[in-house]
This record gives sequence, structure tokens and C-alpha cells, in this order.
Amino acid sequence: MEDVKSRGPFIYSVLESAQAFLAQHPFQEPEETLADGKEVSPSRRILNVSRSVWKQANVASDLWEKLTARCVDRHRHMERTLERLLQIQAAMEELAVALEQAEGVRDAWEPVGDLFIDSLQDHIDATKLFKEELTQVKEGMKHINDLAHQLAIADVHLSMENAHALEHLNSRWKVLQGSIEERLKQLQDAHRDFGPGSQHFLSSSVQIPWERAISPNKVPYYINHQAQTTCWDHPKMTELYQALADLNNIKFSAYRTAMKLRRVQKALRLDLVALSGLVEVFRDQELQQGEHVMDVVEVIHGLTALYERLEEERSIVVNIPLCVDMCLNWLLNVYDSARNGKVRVLSFKMGLVSLCNADVQEKYKYLFRQVSGPGGLTDQRHLSLLLHEAIQIPRQLGEVAAFGGSNVEPSVRSCFRVAPGKPSIEVSHFLEWMSLEPQSMVWLPVLHRVTAAESTKHQAKCYVCKQCPIKGFRYRSLKQFNVDICQTCFLTGRTTKGKKLHYPIMEYYTPTTSGEKMRDFAKTLKNKFRSKQYFTKHPQRGYLPVQSVLEAESSETPCSSPKLPHADTHSRIEHFASSLYITHPSSSLQPLTLLADDTLRKMMQHGVCQCVFVCTGDAGEAF
Repeated sequence: MEDVKSRGPFIYSVLESAQAFLAQHPFQEPEETLADGKEVSPSRRILNVSRSVWKQANVASDLWEKLTARCVDRHRHMERTLERLLQIQAAMEELAVALEQAEGVRDAWEPVGDLFIDSLQDHIDATKLFKEELTQVKEGMKHINDLAHQLAIADVHLSMENAHALEHLNSRWKVLQGSIEERLKQLQDAHRDFGPGSQHFLSSSVQIPWERAISPNKVPYYINHQAQTTCWDHPKMTELYQALADLNNIKFSAYRTAMKLRRVQKALRLDLVALSGLVEVFRDQELQQGEHVMDVVEVIHGLTALYERLEEERSIVVNIPLCVDMCLNWLLNVYDSARNGKVRVLSFKMGLVSLCNADVQEKYKYLFRQVSGPGGLTDQRHLSLLLHEAIQIPRQLGEVAAFGGSNVEPSVRSCFRVAPGKPSIEVSHFLEWMSLEPQSMVWLPVLHRVTAAESTKHQAKCYVCKQCPIKGFRYRSLKQFNVDICQTCFLTGRTTKGKKLHYPIMEYYTPTTSGEKMRDFAKTLKNKFRSKQYFTKHPQRGYLPVQSVLEAESSETPCSSPKLPHADTHSRIEHFASSLYITHPSSSLQPLTLLADDTLRKMMQHGVCQCVFVCTGDAGEAF
């Protein structure tokens, strides 16, 4: 460029000389072609020279203008290129410093294995924040690579030193990105496997040779390395189910089911959990929508919070991993026997509320609220959902046939008869119906009576086994004086001298008072003058029977739960008995019945006694 500028004065002087010559010797005549041999005059020769000078001056002027314009463009291009090179160099220096600082942070990371479990989430958040802070570095790397690409397109190449420096920066950036992603993955995996939301802490719920494993849908299963077998049930749950077989000699399904559930309740330690504590856990876990579906991890979160709260409130030592795993196992057996890894919120609440420590009326009210609308009313569909969830509990024990089967529609219709003609019912209607102990739900109040009777002692001697005092339930004859039977003899059907009970029996689960003794004496005296045929012709049940019909199962009924070894036999016997009773209601296969006049009903409502039974012939298997 400078060389061109230096030649400018000479070019301009030559062009000025040409202009001066043309000014002295102008030409206006067109160029003429002379004949051969004809001499050119001096004036003509001057005109020809002027014309030649004019042409060459124009050509030189055009070439000079083009040359200077090209030089200016090239100069500007070189300035832009230099500017980009300076930008690249400055950016590379800045990025080198930023990368060095970021690499310092990376090198200061503690190994994931050395971190505390409780701090994993904090480290995850810190790593994500660190990744976001490197956004400027990411944009800077993109910028210098774009500049280098633009220079390459313009056929301008970086020096070897700068090219190596840029390549080194790109390499360091890729390594840093990979380190961040790997760190984040390790932290998230550790948090999933060992963090508060993981199931790692539940591994201690089993002992050698057992191992707790997790399926892809987060459902736990158990491996016995000694026997080389796997199963869905926790080893302790298997032992519990095997122990429940001891109760199969109880003749009456409601009591058999209630006593089995009582053992389950104690094994899960739900007998220590108050309903108010459950409600707090449900609220903290945001379990408000009954039809919302929970996965296994959410169920574990809720159960963990529940047992941690129990340990804190009761100031007792709770084996939280074992309790959580056992309760999860039971809930899955009842509500997710196919092990899909999903449980509805309503199912979760029904299972826990049914077995918690609370007044039965409070349970009824709370459960009704779970399916009622803003106005406190519920329709048949929502009541059907509630009863469907409830019936799954005895169903899992193989006892469902005695409670009307899995189809809850007859129970729904029975409940709505309390409020005839209304499309919806309120809680008072539901409580009135439940006070009659409907067949599909009778196991729940019986469970409460079983619980209340456990610590009760009656100052009386068993007429059959001579036990004194009688512990638990006490059954007093209202046909014969001074005949009391303990719960073991009565529930298992043991009698003396091969005799069978054909008379009314009063059940007590609290100590009797003098007033109750007088009432029983009056009843016994009255019944002395009544024959066996009278009681056969005037049976009154201790529960509200549901007129079952052979209807199709509800489409929302889940797959059958895993049954106990004895459950198939019970289920089949009860199914055939139920079917036979439906087909031939006048046959001798009748449920155990009871007398319940106004006086006794008042006594029942005050929790003094339950009912007066009348056994008819050999019947008495259902309740």
C-alpha cells in the first residue's frame, strides 16, 4: 500500500503533463486513414500524437483508480482480519484463565464415595450451578471457533502457535464438560441409590442369606442365596403369613379375618399410629387427590415419614427399615398384587387408616371425606371406589366371599337405601349405615372389638375348658344360667360332651356391670320358656346382610393378590357356600345369626357388648 502511495505523485504528474499537452494541441477531427504512399502533413502528425496521448492518459487514469480502490479494499480487509486476530488472541487469553479457574474447582471435588449421603443433593445443586456459571465460557469457545472459521473461509490461516493454542483450549473445554457430566451422573446415581429418596436404607431390613433387590419399576423382591430362590414377599412377611394359618380353626370369618388383621397390624406397628399422625403425613406428602397414582418411591417416602414421626412422638425405638419394607410389602400384596409398582392414593390411605389406632367412627368419617365432594356429599360411583378399596383387605386374606364378594355394587345400593331417592349421601347417612355393620365392612368393627377385648379379664369360668378368669371375649348364654364360654372355645366351636350350641349367646369385650348382669338374667329367664324352634324361626343377624347377586366384577378390580397357602381352600369353600346361599336362600346353610332388640342395640352402641348369637343346626361357618 505504501509503495503504491509513493508512486502516486509520479502518476499524477504524468497525467497532468498529458492534460497540458492536450490543452495545447486539442483534436476534434476524427482519425482518417491515409492512402498508401501519401505523406502525412505536420499538422496531421500532431493530431495523431494528441489522439494517442489522450487514449493512453485515459487508460492510465482508469488503471490508477482501480489500483487505488483495490488497495483501499485490501487495506480494509487486512484491518478487519487483524481485528479478528486480536479478538481471537484476547478471547483465547481470557478463556485460558477461565478454564484454569474451572479446572481448579473440578480438581477440588471430593470423590463421590467420600460424601455424606445427606449432602448428596447439595452437591448435585452445586454442580448444576457450576455448570450454569460456565455458560459464558461455552459461548466464548463458540465465538473464537466461529472467528477462526470465518478467517479460514477468507483464506486467512492462524499461525502454528495460535492454531495449537486454540486446539488445546478446545480439548481442555471438552474434558471439563465431560468431567462435569460424569460428576453429575455419579452424584445423581448415588442420590438415587443411597439418598433419602432411595431404597438403599431398606437393604438392612433383611439378613443373610437374604438380599433385597429392586426390579426396574422400583418394586422390591427378595433373593435367598442359600436356597437360590426369589420371591415378592419379605422373609418376615412370609413368616407372618405362615403364622396366620394358626387362626384357620376359627369358624367365623369376621373374627378370623379380624384376628389375622390384628396380627398384621401389630407386625407393621400400625397399632401405635394415631389417625392424626397419619393425616399430618398425608398432608406433608401432598396426598390429597384420592385417584392420583403413587409409585413405589412415593409410598416409601410416605411410610418413612410415618414411622419417623411415630418414633419421635412415642419416644420409642422403631426398626424403620423393617417396618417400611413390611408395610410396603403388605400394601403391594393388597393393592398391587401384579407388582406394577403403582398404588392409588385412596388405596394407600385405606390400608393405613384401617389398621391405625383410632376410634372406628373417626375412621369412618375420615374415609368418607376422601370420596366426598366440596359439599360433603358423595355419589354412588365414589362410594363404590371407597368400598372397593376396603374389600381388598379381606380379599388378600382369601376371606372375601364371606363379606359379599369383590363386587361392591350391592353394598352401595344398601347404603343408599338409608337416604332413599337421593343421588348423593352425606356423612351422617354413611355413619348410620356403618353402625348396622354391613356385611362387606363388618370385619373392621370386629377388628376394633378384638383389639378392645385383648386386655379384658372377666371374673368367670369357661363352661368348656374351665379357664378362669376368662381373657378376651366372653360369651354368656342367654338360655342357660351360669354358662360362660371363653373366646377360644366359642370361636373354634368347642363344646362340652359333644353338645352343640342352639341358644342365644351374648358377647362381651369389656367387664360386665351389675346392671348388665340383671338384664342378662331377665333375658335368660324369658328364653327359658322359648324352644329351639323359636330361635330358628326368628333369626336376627349381628350384621347387615347384603343381598348379593351374580353380577360381573367391577372393571376397576385389580388382579388377584397373592394368597396364603390356606387361602385357596377358604376362598373356594366360601365361594361355593355363598353361591349356594344365593341359589337356595331357604336352605339350612345360613350365616350365624343374632338377636338385637332395642336394649341390646343401645348396649352395643355404648361399647358394652356386641350381640346375641343363635346357632341353627350345624350352620355357623360364615360369621
